[in-house]
Amino acid sequence: MPRSNTAFLFDLDGTLIDSVYQHVLAWKESLDREGVVLPVWTIHRKIGMSGGLFTNILLRETGLDITPERIQRLQQWHAEAFNRHHTQGSVRPLPGARELLEFLTKEKIPWGIATSGRMQTAAHNLAALGVDPNDVPVITRDMVRHAKPDPDLFLAAAEKLGVDIQQSLVVGDSIWDMLAAQRARALGIGLLSGGYGQDELQRAGAFRVYDDPADLLLHIDEVAARD
Repeated sequence: MPRSNTAFLFDLDGTLIDSVYQHVLAWKESLDREGVVLPVWTIHRKIGMSGGLFTNILLRETGLDITPERIQRLQQWHAEAFNRHHTQGSVRPLPGARELLEFLTKEKIPWGIATSGRMQTAAHNLAALGVDPNDVPVITRDMVRHAKPDPDLFLAAAEKLGVDIQQSLVVGDSIWDMLAAQRARALGIGLLSGGYGQDELQRAGAFRVYDDPADLLLHIDEVAARD
């Protein structure tokens, strides 16, 4: 039986895996191939939301036609570029990520993963963490109707864990995670490891902010209620 009334629902990129900037570069490469010229920083500001919403917003901002074919090309090219970064070994777990998950498992504190990424890219990240989707509840973009900042991913993860979403802690690195947590009526914990600042995360709803998974593990008793 779980020893905790609290469940942890983790984002993946920038939260457990040091992959945000590889995603930025992968999207930059994809957009360049499509002839869409955008500064890298504008791409980073949208990382964390769903890929479909991401491409819709960027194309709308540039005034280009949003066609299903164009969106499919961009998403496919992004996945190819990101997976190439994995092959080159530049994408790794963040400090303390594996240790944090091992601690929660040892303490019988329920946890799951909810990511805006599709399994096409998430599979490599899960493998790097040593997480088997057959053993751990994992919700990807493929499995829900809407991704972040909508709450669907976290609601589905809580349901798959069999826990109350209002007794859950959503851990993420972006404002989109924190907005989704609010909409799900869960508490949000922000991590700085994705490039967003503490003030930004707190304004989006984070009630605690830590540097990375290692820092969260160091302060775990501040947020995990145990019997």
